Amino acid sequence: MNVLIIGSGGREHTFAWKLIQSSKINKLFVAPGNAGTEAIAVNLNIDISDFQAVKNAVLSHGIHMVVVGPEAPLVEGIHDFFLEDETLKTIPVIGPQKEAATLEGSKEFAKEFMNRHNIPTAKYQAFTSETLGEGKHFLEKMTAPYVLKADGLAAGKGVLILQDVEEAKRELEAMLLNSKFGNASKTVVIEEFLEGIELSCFVITDGKHYKILPYAKDYKRIGEGDKGLNTGGMGAVSPVPFVDEVFHRKIEEQIVQPTIEGLKKDGISYKGFIFIGLIKVGDQPKVIEYNVRMGDPETEVVLPRVKNDLLEVFKALANTELDTVDLKIDQRTAVTVMLVSGGYPEGYEKGMEIRGLEDVRNATAFHAGTLRKNGKTLTNGGRVISLTAFGNTMQEALSIAYDTAGQISFEGKYFRKDIGFDL
Repeated sequence: MNVLIIGSGGREHTFAWKLIQSSKINKLFVAPGNAGTEAIAVNLNIDISDFQAVKNAVLSHGIHMVVVGPEAPLVEGIHDFFLEDETLKTIPVIGPQKEAATLEGSKEFAKEFMNRHNIPTAKYQAFTSETLGEGKHFLEKMTAPYVLKADGLAAGKGVLILQDVEEAKRELEAMLLNSKFGNASKTVVIEEFLEGIELSCFVITDGKHYKILPYAKDYKRIGEGDKGLNTGGMGAVSPVPFVDEVFHRKIEEQIVQPTIEGLKKDGISYKGFIFIGLIKVGDQPKVIEYNVRMGDPETEVVLPRVKNDLLEVFKALANTELDTVDLKIDQRTAVTVMLVSGGYPEGYEKGMEIRGLEDVRNATAFHAGTLRKNGKTLTNGGRVISLTAFGNTMQEALSIAYDTAGQISFEGKYFRKDIGFDL
């Protein structure tokens, strides 16, 4: 089979690394890809929001399957585009259709879905510029901290957690009246703050059947001890030690099953991944958010633990035969540590030469923001390289990842040295 992966980050490099191991793969393409995918696949320099360009690439390269990594093309309806095109409709797309992708595209839609299907989540209310006054009044009735979420896609940056009610009112105004997060904050969801420890649950579904992938825990803040600004993710650990059989059963029975059944009841077709951002409050799981794709950098610890041929899993998904798949999971611990550009998540420079990648032995380097130019690998984003290592314990895996981080150098390199600190 010829397969096209859509995207350019660490998640997509991990997909490529996993798929290229399949004996059924003939040619693998990544659009637009990065320096890591270039080494194992063919990069296609196209705009992934230009569906006509994607169509041209699919037809000219004889693509048999498309795997969509990031959320934007899904929310924009790339799967629907394929289904509605006579020349593309028989080509399976791994990723949900536009209506289903609204689970990530709109926080309000997701909250209404959870309420409708009795899925445990934080209490909330949604506001627009017309109801700004009501929003401020709602804040006054709540207790700190105050959680404000831009309704739409804001590249992981649209959530504010504030301690002061007056500051919360000012930020609500900035979001609704001054477009602090662009169109994403035309509607703002205000919800109660949940105290607990977060984790990520990944489900793959063909619309009828589902499989729960290994759990992971990621670390979003730039600073150690989970301090400072939010990022796209600074590292991850899998498995999650506090998810025992009892807690896993609660997640499956109270959240995963009602989610899959809710999609069926609502007549929403879904083929792809569902990321469920969870928080453990006491002994109970609650949903923080849905994403309609794999997370990053959690993909870099989840997929390496799956021993199955990923292409076979995707074929079963496309044929609504996921129930025939027996997932085989590596029982060791996987960790990933993200190397980022100096200044990230605020201003940073690109084009720094990355040295030492050829010396990586005991870990796997998944490229995120990288570029190959004139025979050199250069930084090309805020998050640059994700280093994944295995160990019999989390400490052993972290030791290998951190040793490897020391072997790689580029100007301004930074990484958190406390991944897994709270476990």
